[in-house]
Amino acid sequence: MKPPPFEYHAPRDVGEALRTLAEVGGKVLAGGQSLIPMLNMRLAAPGHLVDINRVAGLESIAATRGGVEVGALVRHAQAERSGAHPLLARALRLVAHPVIRNRGTVVGSLVHADPAAELPAVLAVLDGHVRLARWDGSAEVVREVAARDFFTGPMESAAEPGELAVSAFFPALGPRTGGAFEEVARRHGDYALAGVCAVVTLDEDGQVEATRVACVGVGPTPVVVDLSGACAGTPAHAAEWGAMAQIVRSWTEPDDDVHASAAYRGHLVGVLAERALRNAAREGAAARGA
Repeated sequence: MKPPPFEYHAPRDVGEALRTLAEVGGKVLAGGQSLIPMLNMRLAAPGHLVDINRVAGLESIAATRGGVEVGALVRHAQAERSGAHPLLARALRLVAHPVIRNRGTVVGSLVHADPAAELPAVLAVLDGHVRLARWDGSAEVVREVAARDFFTGPMESAAEPGELAVSAFFPALGPRTGGAFEEVARRHGDYALAGVCAVVTLDEDGQVEATRVACVGVGPTPVVVDLSGACAGTPAHAAEWGAMAQIVRSWTEPDDDVHASAAYRGHLVGVLAERALRNAAREGAAARGA
């Protein structure tokens, strides 16, 4: 299969990339692990392709006490090896296969906004954000879009035509906080039939202080559920995680497809939610002890 005809652009800096996007529009090529197959299958037919792989300054990972800023050219494998964010690294190990993680980019996965993908769920459960830049005719204009507003539908994000996602920020897990990511796929490396990312924070007495989960594969965007009000003040070892998992399940909107029925996905997300919550609470307790 061959892609439809397009005009190729290879800017050397961010300013040139933004001016090119403002002038001609088109699709941005970073890792290409989603875009190239879509081109080859004629699911996308942009008139212009803007390759940012030669743009300097987009390949860095900046870790601070507040979180991790990931540039637009940071590959999955690079972010995983860095160890800068344990929950992000855990999710990255579930993404496809090593050969894909060597080329695919973290920010590209977010912009692609596949509802079955792992990284949107991580950004959503952490309440992170994406930085978008554009050229307004005289200067670079940057805006930050929170995860809750960034994912707008299946394969749809808040990135507008002419904008470039230059980085994503993943807030750090706080003290006494644990994270977990559980999913089930038909084969290792496939998109998950359902998956759950959970974050649980304990107070100094070992009681649940805050709990959030984000589910993949069971809605048009990552399904985020804040359970803090339902389980706050409960000792972590005595929390009714099974009941919390059923609350999570009630928020999901799974569909039937050739891989699984909606009923099976709904059951699966409940099982995975309970498992993820227990594991996140256990990790939070270990962090509290440390």
